[in-house]
Amino acid sequence: MTQADSVWFHKSGAAGPQMRLVCFPHAGGTPAFFRTWHRRLPADVEVLAVCYPARQHRLGEPPVDSMEVLADRIADALAPYADNVPLAFFGHSMGAGVAYEVARRLETGHGRGPVRLFASAFGAPHRRRPVRPPTDDAAMLSELRLLGSAAMAAMDTPALADVVLPSLRADLRLVCGYWRPRVEPLSCPLVGYAGDEDKEESGPEAMRAWGELTTSRFEHRVFPGHHFYLERGEAELLAGISGHLTDDLRMRGALAAARSRATALGGGPHE
Repeated sequence: MTQADSVWFHKSGAAGPQMRLVCFPHAGGTPAFFRTWHRRLPADVEVLAVCYPARQHRLGEPPVDSMEVLADRIADALAPYADNVPLAFFGHSMGAGVAYEVARRLETGHGRGPVRLFASAFGAPHRRRPVRPPTDDAAMLSELRLLGSAAMAAMDTPALADVVLPSLRADLRLVCGYWRPRVEPLSCPLVGYAGDEDKEESGPEAMRAWGELTTSRFEHRVFPGHHFYLERGEAELLAGISGHLTDDLRMRGALAAARSRATALGGGPHE
């Protein structure tokens, strides 16, 4: 395991994977949000859950409140994987924006991005506009509780709140300042997910605009629930993701077989 592995990614699932699903948490989120996902994914898929600075084993690091800086650093850490088995990305809320930015960097800077991006509960970057970040912690926490995550119960414990608040403030500054002034589509297929009771800026209509950010196929699916619909709907969500990943692996296998047959029929490469 390299230093980048141990710092940025929590691994679970297949030891010799045919594909990796890189999971990007929401604002204030940690890799623990995805701790059970490998159990519901195909056996040959490994989960790489991203750990942002200033949380879990990275508590001693300063938080990052710039999307550009965070995406650059994650893309650099993922670059060695981009030349190995195929990657797919899943991002929830803030994580969807981070996943998109990392995908752009891998496509343009390394020539090989993810085979698919799953974006959940976050308005398409080119439709967003900067807003003023919250300055009052009590008001911020009150608003976040309305999003419906069971994890917010931890904020009722003062000692835990003191640990989480610095990274949460930085994440919200990042989210509030993030937008894309123009459409910059990816080449991979994209799937948008939303809860049917989520707020307007991350609900079903907002997620449809992600279709403008791919030159490939776009699908859109709505689940029952609020912003954290996937906590209760994990099984249904992962069944759909598993189907997509299985199709992607099957397609890649068919293309590889076709290339092998073409090489054999052509007698191999010529000088």
